[in-house]
Amino acid sequence: MTTLPPLQTGAAAWKGPAMSTRQDEWIMRFNAAEIAEIEATAEPLVKAEANIGAIRKNDFPLPTLGPKLAALQQELIKGRGFALLRGLPVASYSEREAFTIFQGIGSHLGNARSQNAKGHILGHVRNLGLDSTDPKVRIYQTKERQTFHTDSCDVVGLMCLHPAKSGGLSLLVSAETVFNEMKKRRPDLLELLMGEIATDRRGEVPEGMLPYLLIPVLSWHDNRITPFYQRQYIESAQRFEDAPRLTDAHIEALDLFDELCNDPELHITMMLQRGDMQFVYNHAMLHDRTGFEDYEELDKRRHLLRLWLSVPGDRELPEIFSTRYGSIEVGNRGGIVVPGTEFCVPWTHEL
Repeated sequence: MTTLPPLQTGAAAWKGPAMSTRQDEWIMRFNAAEIAEIEATAEPLVKAEANIGAIRKNDFPLPTLGPKLAALQQELIKGRGFALLRGLPVASYSEREAFTIFQGIGSHLGNARSQNAKGHILGHVRNLGLDSTDPKVRIYQTKERQTFHTDSCDVVGLMCLHPAKSGGLSLLVSAETVFNEMKKRRPDLLELLMGEIATDRRGEVPEGMLPYLLIPVLSWHDNRITPFYQRQYIESAQRFEDAPRLTDAHIEALDLFDELCNDPELHITMMLQRGDMQFVYNHAMLHDRTGFEDYEELDKRRHLLRLWLSVPGDRELPEIFSTRYGSIEVGNRGGIVVPGTEFCVPWTHEL
């Protein structure tokens, strides 16, 4: 790339300390009437034991709250890129009620996508006692620090059923802000991150595809910066002999990228409370989670539900994203599908 894109100045190019002082803008607190509407809408679906993964916006009408969620959707894809919804009394819900409500609210923001080779439409983020050094393990299945990354969808949603005993904080950083800082400090390294870099698929390989991806860390398309990043998976892709090699300069560029993401002057930190729902726009943000200590009792351990959403009316993506997303059709892209994948919503006891 002979000419780097210009510095980014939009609503998503924020810095953490300033954003931390504006919580009233990004924390949406449900009032009693909204909670009652959500619960009343969910009740017949719960009683009928409806297929949770098949719930769509029309199945979950929210006459009062719906317009607020429509505005939130636009804030995610065209504004600051994240939001926190607070106030649901999830402790009083059954597992089916919690799952149904989260899927229903998510359906107002986008179309749910499969999150792994098992076809999980509504996923679980839990410590399964696994080790991320295993190339078939995804980091969300461990209690380790995740590091800043993006997910393979337009918007990722999390609903906190149980927080950890300690730790497990959520961190967000603006990709546009990191891009700006790299351009100011080391444009030569930034240019390397805007070229194709191999990222490990961790054994989730669609038919006819390589076991790794070739997507830039930062793409410039349709006058927008779009991140795609998971450092551990970039490093583990080097196990494939035919994957492009990381040079010393690439490693220096990745190190600077990580350093900027981890700079407290750039990122924001929050703790998800029980019942909180966080939604993050992957094409403008990177997210992270600190390591944590869990409870001994299984029913108290940190447990988040997760949605991967494809958003109607979203931005176009570079063609290279089709190697991960399967399709780059707006509203119908993202997720992981491999031979034999069957869509499902697993219950907690099935993990």
